[in-house]
Amino acid sequence: MDALGFFVPLMLLCVRWSAASAAEDIPWTYTGLVGQTEWSQHFPACGGSSQSPVDVATTRTRFDPGLTPLTPLGYDQHGHKPFTLHNNGHTAVVELPDWMGLSGLPWLFTAVQMHLHWGSGGPSHGGSEHTINGLSADAELHLVHYNSELYPNMSAAMTQRDGLAVLAILIVTGEESNPAYDSILNYLSRVRHADQKVNIPAFDIQSLLPKDLRRYYRYNGSLTTPPCHQSVTWTLFHERVQISKAQLLKMETTLYSSRSADADKMLLQDNFRSTQPLNHRVVLTSFSAESWKELSSGEVTAIVIGAMCGCVGLAVIVRFIVKTIRFFSLLRREAVGVNRGKEPEKTKETKNDVALKATSGGEKKEHSSRPPTEP
Repeated sequence: MDALGFFVPLMLLCVRWSAASAAEDIPWTYTGLVGQTEWSQHFPACGGSSQSPVDVATTRTRFDPGLTPLTPLGYDQHGHKPFTLHNNGHTAVVELPDWMGLSGLPWLFTAVQMHLHWGSGGPSHGGSEHTINGLSADAELHLVHYNSELYPNMSAAMTQRDGLAVLAILIVTGEESNPAYDSILNYLSRVRHADQKVNIPAFDIQSLLPKDLRRYYRYNGSLTTPPCHQSVTWTLFHERVQISKAQLLKMETTLYSSRSADADKMLLQDNFRSTQPLNHRVVLTSFSAESWKELSSGEVTAIVIGAMCGCVGLAVIVRFIVKTIRFFSLLRREAVGVNRGKEPEKTKETKNDVALKATSGGEKKEHSSRPPTEP
């Protein structure tokens, strides 16, 4: 190979690398300059055919019995080393230690970070990225992992189709607060502005997840932020997690997307991407309506108790009906007997007793009227 043949591919590779690096350095927003409607102009992958998030239309999903329960590894083993909380200008990120991981997929995945998405209008105004049957939740938590069996780090894995695995948890609001989420929300005020970082006490990451990890939706998609690499195996849990309205308000009104030195301070709100077309993709489910496997232990217990109560109630009703039928059958037989000239058994017995007494009385009377005999 001559020198030209060697240097031309090398130069093209350098140009591509430089272009990719330049693209990743472009500042982007959700609704402002270089907003999500313009992402694909600066980040070509954002215009791909397998983008995320998506709307899960449950009637169009397909049950896959091969989808086994996921097993978080080390999520509850936080140790004594603190976590790092970071405001990157787009969300609040918690960096995760590399001893945490995920099994239940074709490869072992190592945890990297988790972050949140939210809205600006409080409860019932949206804020999640994924939707189910067109309905959004109030917020969404993402836990990001990379394929540590095939790739050395997150940077290498994120450009590969099988490189990343993200867990998505939909968050709704209720009356009760969720102490697990306070482990993040209580420290947001320390990273109020973009680029600020702080160490926070380590805590049980498992407590952020829904209790039922068996029921979920699975599809192949992308990062939901630039550069939008289509390298993510998504797992969206069916069960939602609840936080209080006060906790959601803290999430929506504490952080700024601007730096502390900036004159214009912009609240960090509505940091969710709109749903993308499914195109050729099919969303798989680990559960089906016809399978008992879709039920949690609490739901199974409730159904069993309900069935037992139903059986007891049915037995009581059947017994009452049988007794009623027997009673009316007896009355009917007695009525038929009277109509045919037959007397009821108790009436017969009464008359027999009277006749017997009359006979006995007659015999005694007749005996007493006889004249006495001579000796």
